Amino acid sequence: MSLTISEQIARRGQGQAPSQLNAQRVPIYGDKATATSETKPLTWRLAHHDAVLDLATYESLKGFTGLKEALSKSPKDVGNMIKAANVRGRGGAGFNAGLKWSFMSPPDGLPRYLICNADEMEPGTFKDRLLMERLPFQLIEGMLITAHAIGATDGYIFIRGEYILAAERLVAAIEECLANNLMGDNILGSDFSFNLHVHTGAGRYICGEETALINCLEGRRANPRTKPPFPQISGAWGRPTVVNNVETLCNMPAILNHGVEWYQSLSEIKGKSKTPGTKLFGCSGLVNDPGLWELPFGYTAREIIEDLAGGMKDGKTLKAWLPGGASTDFLTAEHLDVVVDFDTIQNAGSRMGTGLIMVVDESQDMVPLLRNLEIFFQRESCGWCTPCRDGLPWGVKLLTAINDGEGQVGDVEKLEGLTRDLWIGKTFCAHAPGAMEPLMSAIKYFRPEFDQKIAQAVGVDVIDAAANQQPAVK
Repeated sequence: MSLTISEQIARRGQGQAPSQLNAQRVPIYGDKATATSETKPLTWRLAHHDAVLDLATYESLKGFTGLKEALSKSPKDVGNMIKAANVRGRGGAGFNAGLKWSFMSPPDGLPRYLICNADEMEPGTFKDRLLMERLPFQLIEGMLITAHAIGATDGYIFIRGEYILAAERLVAAIEECLANNLMGDNILGSDFSFNLHVHTGAGRYICGEETALINCLEGRRANPRTKPPFPQISGAWGRPTVVNNVETLCNMPAILNHGVEWYQSLSEIKGKSKTPGTKLFGCSGLVNDPGLWELPFGYTAREIIEDLAGGMKDGKTLKAWLPGGASTDFLTAEHLDVVVDFDTIQNAGSRMGTGLIMVVDESQDMVPLLRNLEIFFQRESCGWCTPCRDGLPWGVKLLTAINDGEGQVGDVEKLEGLTRDLWIGKTFCAHAPGAMEPLMSAIKYFRPEFDQKIAQAVGVDVIDAAANQQPAVK
Protein backbone atom coordinates (compact mmCIF):
# COMPACT_ATOMS: atom_id res chain seq x y z
CA MET A 1 0.00 0.00 0.00
CA SER A 2 1.42 3.36 -1.08
CA LEU A 3 0.59 6.65 0.57
CA THR A 4 -0.09 9.80 -1.44
CA ILE A 5 1.70 13.04 -0.61
CA SER A 6 -1.49 14.43 0.96
CA GLU A 7 -1.86 11.31 3.11
CA GLN A 8 1.75 11.63 4.24
CA ILE A 9 1.23 15.30 5.14
CA ALA A 10 -1.96 14.42 7.03
CA ARG A 11 -0.11 11.77 9.04
CA ARG A 12 2.68 14.21 9.85
CA GLY A 13 0.08 16.71 11.12
CA GLN A 14 -1.35 14.04 13.41
CA GLY A 15 2.07 13.25 14.85
CA GLN A 16 2.15 9.99 12.92
CA ALA A 17 4.91 8.50 10.83
CA PRO A 18 4.68 9.88 7.28
CA SER A 19 6.00 6.64 5.82
CA GLN A 20 4.40 3.32 4.94
CA LEU A 21 5.70 1.63 8.09
CA ASN A 22 2.26 1.32 9.67
CA ALA A 23 0.51 0.35 6.47
CA GLN A 24 2.96 -2.18 5.05
CA ARG A 25 2.16 -5.86 4.80
CA VAL A 26 4.49 -6.93 7.63
CA PRO A 27 4.52 -4.33 10.47
CA ILE A 28 7.83 -3.56 12.10
CA TYR A 29 6.58 -4.40 15.58
CA GLY A 30 4.18 -7.33 15.05
CA ASP A 31 0.77 -7.46 16.71
CA LYS A 32 -0.06 -6.37 20.24
CA ALA A 33 -0.27 -9.95 21.49
CA THR A 34 3.22 -10.95 20.42
CA ALA A 35 5.12 -7.65 20.51
CA THR A 36 6.37 -7.39 24.10
CA SER A 37 9.37 -5.87 25.79
CA GLU A 38 10.94 -9.32 25.75
CA THR A 39 10.32 -10.15 22.09
CA LYS A 40 10.65 -6.71 20.44
CA PRO A 41 12.65 -4.65 22.97
CA LEU A 42 13.28 -1.78 20.56
CA THR A 43 9.85 -1.36 18.97
CA TRP A 44 7.18 -3.12 21.07
CA ARG A 45 5.71 0.18 22.26
CA LEU A 46 4.75 0.97 18.66
CA ALA A 47 2.27 -1.91 18.78
CA HIS A 48 0.29 0.26 21.22
CA HIS A 49 0.96 3.79 19.91
CA ASP A 50 2.07 5.17 16.55
CA ALA A 51 4.57 7.27 18.45
CA VAL A 52 5.31 7.71 22.17
CA LEU A 53 5.92 11.42 22.54
CA ASP A 54 5.00 12.27 26.14
CA LEU A 55 6.57 11.14 29.40
CA ALA A 56 3.35 9.80 30.96
CA THR A 57 2.72 7.44 28.05
CA TYR A 58 6.32 6.27 28.02
CA GLU A 59 6.29 5.59 31.76
CA SER A 60 3.03 3.63 31.40
CA LEU A 61 4.94 1.34 29.02
CA LYS A 62 7.79 0.45 31.39
CA GLY A 63 9.55 3.70 30.64
CA PHE A 64 12.56 4.54 32.83
CA THR A 65 12.32 1.28 34.79
CA GLY A 66 15.66 0.36 33.23
CA LEU A 67 17.18 3.62 34.48
CA LYS A 68 15.86 3.00 37.99
CA GLU A 69 17.40 -0.46 37.93
CA ALA A 70 20.70 0.99 36.72
CA LEU A 71 20.73 3.58 39.52
CA SER A 72 20.34 0.79 42.05
CA LYS A 73 23.64 -0.66 40.81
CA SER A 74 27.16 0.72 40.76
CA PRO A 75 28.45 2.16 37.47
CA LYS A 76 30.96 -0.69 37.27
CA ASP A 77 28.21 -3.32 37.62
CA VAL A 78 26.15 -1.71 34.86
CA GLY A 79 29.18 -1.58 32.59
CA ASN A 80 29.95 -5.22 33.28
CA MET A 81 26.35 -6.16 32.42
CA ILE A 82 26.54 -4.52 29.02
CA LYS A 83 29.97 -5.98 28.37
CA ALA A 84 28.74 -9.49 29.27
CA ALA A 85 25.63 -9.03 27.13
CA ASN A 86 27.92 -8.30 24.15
CA VAL A 87 25.85 -5.46 22.69
CA ARG A 88 27.62 -5.10 19.36
CA GLY A 89 27.60 -1.58 17.94
CA ARG A 90 24.66 -1.03 15.59
CA GLY A 91 26.29 1.79 13.64
CA GLY A 92 28.22 -0.65 11.46
CA ALA A 93 31.43 -1.51 13.30
CA GLY A 94 29.88 -4.19 15.51
CA PHE A 95 32.28 -3.63 18.43
CA ASN A 96 31.21 -4.69 21.94
CA ALA A 97 29.75 -1.51 23.49
CA GLY A 98 30.56 -2.47 27.07
CA LEU A 99 34.14 -3.27 26.14
CA LYS A 100 34.37 0.11 24.42
CA TRP A 101 33.19 1.79 27.62
CA SER A 102 35.84 -0.03 29.66
CA PHE A 103 38.61 1.77 27.77
CA MET A 104 37.53 5.11 29.23
CA SER A 105 39.88 6.85 31.64
CA PRO A 106 38.82 6.67 35.31
CA PRO A 107 36.77 9.61 36.66
CA ASP A 108 38.85 12.53 37.96
CA GLY A 109 36.13 14.99 38.95
CA LEU A 110 36.30 16.87 35.65
CA PRO A 111 33.82 16.72 32.71
CA ARG A 112 33.31 13.43 30.85
CA TYR A 113 31.14 13.12 27.76
CA LEU A 114 28.71 10.72 26.11
CA ILE A 115 27.88 11.41 22.47
CA CYS A 116 25.09 9.75 20.53
CA ASN A 117 25.99 9.42 16.86
CA ALA A 118 22.68 10.23 15.18
CA ASP A 119 24.30 11.51 11.98
CA GLU A 120 22.56 8.84 9.91
CA MET A 121 23.76 9.58 6.36
CA GLU A 122 24.68 6.12 5.06
CA PRO A 123 22.77 5.76 1.76
CA GLY A 124 19.95 3.26 2.14
CA THR A 125 19.83 3.57 5.94
CA PHE A 126 16.85 4.96 7.85
CA LYS A 127 16.59 2.97 11.10
CA ASP A 128 17.78 5.57 13.61
CA ARG A 129 15.29 8.06 12.24
CA LEU A 130 12.43 5.78 13.26
CA LEU A 131 13.74 5.40 16.82
CA MET A 132 14.25 9.13 17.29
CA GLU A 133 11.03 10.35 15.67
CA ARG A 134 8.73 7.85 17.34
CA LEU A 135 10.50 6.76 20.55
CA PRO A 136 12.61 9.72 21.70
CA PHE A 137 12.36 8.84 25.42
CA GLN A 138 13.79 5.39 24.77
CA LEU A 139 16.99 6.88 23.37
CA ILE A 140 17.20 9.32 26.27
CA GLU A 141 16.78 6.52 28.80
CA GLY A 142 19.50 4.51 27.05
CA MET A 143 21.83 7.51 27.21
CA LEU A 144 21.11 8.05 30.90
CA ILE A 145 21.94 4.42 31.67
CA THR A 146 25.14 4.65 29.63
CA ALA A 147 26.13 7.95 31.24
CA HIS A 148 25.68 6.44 34.69
CA ALA A 149 27.88 3.49 33.72
CA ILE A 150 30.75 5.58 32.35
CA GLY A 151 30.46 8.52 34.75
CA ALA A 152 29.58 11.03 32.03
CA THR A 153 28.59 14.50 33.17
CA ASP A 154 27.21 15.81 29.88
CA GLY A 155 25.83 14.29 26.70
CA TYR A 156 25.17 15.34 23.13
CA ILE A 157 22.91 13.89 20.47
CA PHE A 158 24.73 14.78 17.27
CA ILE A 159 21.89 14.51 14.79
CA ARG A 160 21.75 14.82 11.03
CA GLY A 161 20.51 18.31 10.22
CA GLU A 162 17.83 17.06 7.84
CA TYR A 163 16.16 15.13 10.69
CA ILE A 164 14.15 18.18 11.71
CA LEU A 165 11.17 16.36 13.21
CA ALA A 166 13.41 13.97 15.17
CA ALA A 167 15.39 16.88 16.60
CA GLU A 168 12.23 18.71 17.63
CA ARG A 169 10.84 15.65 19.40
CA LEU A 170 14.12 14.94 21.18
CA VAL A 171 14.34 18.53 22.45
CA ALA A 172 10.75 18.36 23.71
CA ALA A 173 11.43 15.03 25.43
CA ILE A 174 14.58 16.39 27.11
CA GLU A 175 12.66 19.40 28.41
CA GLU A 176 10.00 17.12 29.91
CA CYS A 177 12.70 14.97 31.53
CA LEU A 178 14.29 18.08 33.04
CA ALA A 179 10.95 19.11 34.50
CA ASN A 180 10.52 15.70 36.14
CA ASN A 181 13.98 15.16 37.68
CA LEU A 182 14.97 12.64 34.99
CA MET A 183 17.70 15.00 33.83
CA GLY A 184 19.95 17.53 35.49
CA ASP A 185 21.18 17.35 39.08
CA ASN A 186 20.65 14.39 41.41
CA ILE A 187 18.45 12.41 39.02
CA LEU A 188 15.62 10.62 40.88
CA GLY A 189 17.25 11.54 44.19
CA SER A 190 20.53 9.80 43.40
CA ASP A 191 24.09 11.10 43.27
CA PHE A 192 23.97 10.90 39.47
CA SER A 193 23.76 14.19 37.55
CA PHE A 194 23.69 14.49 33.77
CA ASN A 195 22.73 17.10 31.19
CA LEU A 196 21.83 16.29 27.60
CA HIS A 197 21.83 18.52 24.52
CA VAL A 198 20.74 18.12 20.89
CA HIS A 199 23.28 19.33 18.31
CA THR A 200 22.24 19.41 14.66
CA GLY A 201 24.93 18.81 12.05
CA ALA A 202 25.34 20.67 8.78
CA GLY A 203 24.99 17.59 6.58
CA ARG A 204 28.36 15.89 6.16
CA TYR A 205 28.67 12.13 5.78
CA ILE A 206 32.16 12.18 7.29
CA CYS A 207 30.63 13.21 10.63
CA GLY A 208 29.60 9.58 11.02
CA GLU A 209 33.28 8.92 11.82
CA GLU A 210 33.44 9.50 15.55
CA THR A 211 36.49 11.76 15.71
CA ALA A 212 35.26 13.89 12.80
CA LEU A 213 31.97 14.15 14.67
CA ILE A 214 33.81 15.35 17.79
CA ASN A 215 35.72 17.97 15.79
CA CYS A 216 32.45 19.23 14.31
CA LEU A 217 30.81 19.32 17.74
CA GLU A 218 33.67 21.50 18.96
CA GLY A 219 33.12 23.92 16.08
CA ARG A 220 36.09 22.71 14.06
CA ARG A 221 36.30 21.40 10.51
CA ALA A 222 34.92 17.84 10.39
CA ASN A 223 38.20 16.04 9.76
CA PRO A 224 39.03 12.71 11.42
CA ARG A 225 41.66 12.75 14.15
CA THR A 226 44.76 10.63 14.53
CA LYS A 227 44.19 7.59 16.75
CA PRO A 228 45.60 6.98 19.31
CA PRO A 229 44.67 8.73 21.50
CA PHE A 230 41.19 7.28 21.22
CA PRO A 231 38.18 9.36 22.31
CA GLN A 232 37.83 7.32 25.51
CA ILE A 233 41.11 8.92 26.61
CA SER A 234 41.00 12.28 24.82
CA GLY A 235 37.79 13.09 23.00
CA ALA A 236 35.54 16.14 23.12
CA TRP A 237 37.48 19.15 24.39
CA GLY A 238 40.33 16.81 25.32
CA ARG A 239 38.23 14.92 27.86
CA PRO A 240 37.26 11.21 28.04
CA THR A 241 34.39 10.59 25.62
CA VAL A 242 32.31 7.64 24.45
CA VAL A 243 30.48 7.73 21.11
CA ASN A 244 27.68 5.23 20.48
CA ASN A 245 25.06 4.84 17.77
CA VAL A 246 21.33 5.53 18.35
CA GLU A 247 20.23 1.91 18.01
CA THR A 248 23.07 0.71 20.24
CA LEU A 249 21.98 3.03 23.05
CA CYS A 250 18.33 2.05 22.67
CA ASN A 251 19.24 -1.52 23.70
CA MET A 252 20.27 -0.49 27.23
CA PRO A 253 16.89 -0.13 28.99
CA ALA A 254 15.72 -3.63 28.02
CA ILE A 255 18.97 -5.24 29.19
CA LEU A 256 18.65 -3.59 32.60
CA ASN A 257 15.02 -4.71 32.79
CA HIS A 258 15.41 -8.31 31.66
CA GLY A 259 19.04 -9.20 32.24
CA VAL A 260 22.04 -10.50 30.33
CA GLU A 261 20.85 -14.08 29.90
CA TRP A 262 17.58 -12.95 28.31
CA TYR A 263 19.45 -10.72 25.86
CA GLN A 264 21.79 -13.53 24.88
CA SER A 265 18.91 -15.99 24.50
CA LEU A 266 17.22 -13.96 21.75
CA SER A 267 19.55 -15.48 19.15
CA GLU A 268 18.08 -18.91 20.01
CA ILE A 269 14.76 -17.92 18.41
CA LYS A 270 16.17 -18.66 14.96
CA GLY A 271 19.09 -20.77 16.10
CA LYS A 272 21.31 -19.71 13.21
CA SER A 273 23.40 -17.01 14.87
CA LYS A 274 25.31 -16.49 18.10
CA THR A 275 24.94 -12.69 18.03
CA PRO A 276 22.82 -11.57 21.03
CA GLY A 277 19.85 -9.26 20.90
CA THR A 278 17.62 -8.01 18.12
CA LYS A 279 18.39 -5.69 15.22
CA LEU A 280 16.46 -3.27 13.07
CA PHE A 281 16.87 -4.85 9.65
CA GLY A 282 15.55 -3.22 6.53
CA CYS A 283 15.28 -3.47 2.79
CA SER A 284 15.01 -0.82 0.07
CA GLY A 285 15.02 -0.80 -3.70
CA LEU A 286 12.61 -2.45 -6.13
CA VAL A 287 10.87 -4.71 -3.62
CA ASN A 288 7.15 -4.83 -2.93
CA ASP A 289 7.29 -3.82 0.74
CA PRO A 290 10.39 -1.76 1.54
CA GLY A 291 10.72 -1.01 5.23
CA LEU A 292 12.13 -1.98 8.61
CA TRP A 293 11.66 -4.99 10.87
CA GLU A 294 13.01 -5.67 14.35
CA LEU A 295 14.30 -9.24 14.23
CA PRO A 296 16.53 -11.48 16.30
CA PHE A 297 19.79 -12.34 14.58
CA GLY A 298 19.59 -15.48 12.48
CA TYR A 299 17.45 -14.40 9.53
CA THR A 300 18.86 -14.96 6.06
CA ALA A 301 18.90 -12.35 3.32
CA ARG A 302 16.36 -14.45 1.42
CA GLU A 303 13.91 -14.33 4.33
CA ILE A 304 14.30 -10.55 4.64
CA ILE A 305 13.99 -9.83 0.92
CA GLU A 306 11.38 -12.42 -0.10
CA ASP A 307 9.27 -12.91 3.02
CA LEU A 308 9.40 -9.57 4.84
CA ALA A 309 9.97 -7.21 1.92
CA GLY A 310 7.57 -9.15 -0.30
CA GLY A 311 10.09 -10.12 -2.97
CA MET A 312 11.19 -8.25 -6.06
CA LYS A 313 8.74 -5.82 -7.59
CA ASP A 314 6.94 -6.36 -10.91
CA GLY A 315 8.48 -9.77 -11.49
CA LYS A 316 12.01 -8.41 -11.51
CA THR A 317 14.96 -10.70 -10.82
CA LEU A 318 17.50 -10.04 -8.09
CA LYS A 319 20.97 -9.35 -9.44
CA ALA A 320 22.91 -8.14 -6.38
CA TRP A 321 22.42 -6.72 -2.91
CA LEU A 322 24.31 -4.57 -0.46
CA PRO A 323 23.99 -5.97 3.09
CA GLY A 324 24.17 -2.73 5.03
CA GLY A 325 24.37 0.51 3.12
CA ALA A 326 26.39 1.85 0.21
CA SER A 327 29.81 1.30 1.82
CA THR A 328 29.51 -2.50 1.93
CA ASP A 329 30.49 -5.08 -0.69
CA PHE A 330 27.93 -6.37 -3.17
CA LEU A 331 26.77 -9.92 -2.77
CA THR A 332 24.76 -11.85 -5.37
CA ALA A 333 21.75 -14.15 -5.58
CA GLU A 334 24.10 -17.01 -4.70
CA HIS A 335 24.47 -15.49 -1.23
CA LEU A 336 20.77 -15.14 -0.42
CA ASP A 337 20.82 -17.96 2.12
CA VAL A 338 23.60 -16.32 4.11
CA VAL A 339 22.58 -15.35 7.65
CA VAL A 340 22.69 -11.58 8.06
CA ASP A 341 24.90 -11.10 11.09
CA PHE A 342 28.31 -9.58 11.66
CA ASP A 343 30.50 -12.67 11.34
CA THR A 344 28.61 -14.60 8.67
CA ILE A 345 28.34 -11.68 6.27
CA GLN A 346 32.04 -10.98 6.76
CA ASN A 347 32.86 -14.59 5.91
CA ALA A 348 30.77 -14.21 2.75
CA GLY A 349 32.99 -11.32 1.64
CA SER A 350 31.10 -8.24 2.78
CA ARG A 351 30.08 -6.42 5.99
CA MET A 352 26.75 -6.29 7.75
CA GLY A 353 27.14 -2.53 8.18
CA THR A 354 23.84 -1.02 9.29
CA GLY A 355 21.84 -4.14 8.38
CA LEU A 356 19.63 -2.38 5.84
CA ILE A 357 19.74 -4.25 2.55
CA MET A 358 19.70 -2.45 -0.80
CA VAL A 359 18.66 -4.62 -3.76
CA VAL A 360 19.71 -4.34 -7.40
CA ASP A 361 17.67 -6.02 -10.14
CA GLU A 362 18.83 -7.55 -13.42
CA SER A 363 17.75 -4.54 -15.48
CA GLN A 364 20.14 -2.20 -13.68
CA ASP A 365 23.53 -1.50 -15.28
CA MET A 366 26.30 -1.75 -12.69
CA VAL A 367 28.56 0.88 -14.29
CA PRO A 368 26.26 3.93 -13.89
CA LEU A 369 25.11 2.53 -10.54
CA LEU A 370 28.72 2.45 -9.32
CA ARG A 371 29.39 5.88 -10.76
CA ASN A 372 26.48 7.34 -8.76
CA LEU A 373 27.74 5.72 -5.56
CA GLU A 374 31.29 6.95 -6.11
CA ILE A 375 30.06 10.47 -6.88
CA PHE A 376 28.46 10.45 -3.43
CA PHE A 377 31.65 9.29 -1.72
CA GLN A 378 33.76 11.78 -3.70
CA ARG A 379 31.49 14.64 -2.68
CA GLU A 380 31.50 13.61 0.98
CA SER A 381 35.28 13.27 1.33
CA CYS A 382 36.62 15.78 3.85
CA GLY A 383 39.72 16.22 1.67
CA TRP A 384 42.11 15.67 4.58
CA CYS A 385 44.30 12.97 3.02
CA THR A 386 45.60 12.80 -0.53
CA PRO A 387 44.51 9.25 -1.46
CA CYS A 388 40.89 9.99 -0.64
CA ARG A 389 40.86 13.61 -1.88
CA ASP A 390 42.42 12.80 -5.26
CA GLY A 391 41.71 9.09 -5.63
CA LEU A 392 37.92 9.22 -5.38
CA PRO A 393 37.54 11.86 -8.15
CA TRP A 394 39.85 9.76 -10.33
CA GLY A 395 37.56 6.77 -9.83
CA VAL A 396 34.54 8.86 -10.77
CA LYS A 397 36.35 10.09 -13.88
CA LEU A 398 37.14 6.57 -15.01
CA LEU A 399 33.63 5.29 -14.36
CA THR A 400 32.12 8.28 -16.18
CA ALA A 401 34.35 7.67 -19.19
CA ILE A 402 33.46 3.99 -19.31
CA ASN A 403 29.74 4.72 -19.00
CA ASP A 404 29.82 7.51 -21.63
CA GLY A 405 31.46 5.30 -24.26
CA GLU A 406 34.91 6.82 -23.82
CA GLY A 407 36.57 4.03 -21.86
CA GLN A 408 39.95 2.63 -22.80
CA VAL A 409 41.59 -0.75 -22.48
CA GLY A 410 43.20 -0.88 -19.06
CA ASP A 411 40.63 1.36 -17.33
CA VAL A 412 39.26 -1.50 -15.27
CA GLU A 413 42.79 -2.37 -14.16
CA LYS A 414 43.22 1.26 -13.08
CA LEU A 415 40.04 0.99 -11.05
CA GLU A 416 41.34 -2.20 -9.46
CA GLY A 417 44.55 -0.36 -8.64
CA LEU A 418 42.51 2.36 -6.92
CA THR A 419 40.80 -0.21 -4.73
CA ARG A 420 44.24 -1.27 -3.51
CA ASP A 421 45.67 2.24 -3.15
CA LEU A 422 42.64 3.51 -1.21
CA TRP A 423 42.32 0.48 1.03
CA ILE A 424 42.58 0.17 4.82
CA GLY A 425 45.88 1.50 6.13
CA LYS A 426 46.48 3.69 3.07
CA THR A 427 44.10 6.51 4.08
CA PHE A 428 43.51 8.57 7.21
CA CYS A 429 40.11 7.06 8.03
CA ALA A 430 37.70 4.43 6.69
CA HIS A 431 35.86 6.73 4.25
CA ALA A 432 37.82 5.81 1.11
CA PRO A 433 38.05 2.08 1.94
CA GLY A 434 34.28 2.14 2.41
CA ALA A 435 33.90 3.70 -1.03
CA MET A 436 36.08 0.97 -2.51
CA GLU A 437 33.98 -1.90 -1.16
CA PRO A 438 31.08 -1.63 -3.64
CA LEU A 439 33.53 -0.88 -6.47
CA MET A 440 35.83 -3.85 -5.93
CA SER A 441 32.93 -6.24 -5.46
CA ALA A 442 31.13 -4.96 -8.56
CA ILE A 443 34.27 -5.58 -10.62
CA LYS A 444 34.62 -9.01 -9.01
CA TYR A 445 31.10 -10.17 -9.85
CA PHE A 446 30.15 -8.05 -12.88
CA ARG A 447 33.42 -7.43 -14.74
CA PRO A 448 31.87 -8.28 -18.15
CA GLU A 449 29.57 -5.25 -17.92
CA PHE A 450 32.59 -2.96 -17.63
CA ASP A 451 34.49 -4.76 -20.39
CA GLN A 452 31.53 -4.70 -22.76
CA LYS A 453 31.26 -0.93 -22.59
CA ILE A 454 35.00 -0.54 -23.18
CA ALA A 455 34.91 -2.99 -26.10
CA GLN A 456 32.15 -0.95 -27.73
CA ALA A 457 34.11 2.26 -27.16
CA VAL A 458 37.33 1.02 -28.74
CA GLY A 459 35.59 -0.86 -31.55
CA VAL A 460 36.36 -4.48 -30.73
CA ASP A 461 34.35 -7.62 -30.20
CA VAL A 462 35.60 -8.56 -26.75
CA ILE A 463 38.06 -7.55 -24.04
CA ASP A 464 40.25 -10.40 -22.83
CA ALA A 465 40.11 -9.42 -19.17
CA ALA A 466 41.55 -12.69 -17.93
CA ALA A 467 44.79 -12.33 -19.83
CA ASN A 468 44.71 -8.52 -19.80
CA GLN A 469 45.74 -8.56 -23.47
CA GLN A 470 45.09 -6.04 -26.20
CA PRO A 471 41.86 -7.09 -27.94
CA ALA A 472 41.66 -8.08 -31.58
CA VAL A 473 40.47 -5.17 -33.69
CA LYS A 474 37.32 -5.69 -35.76
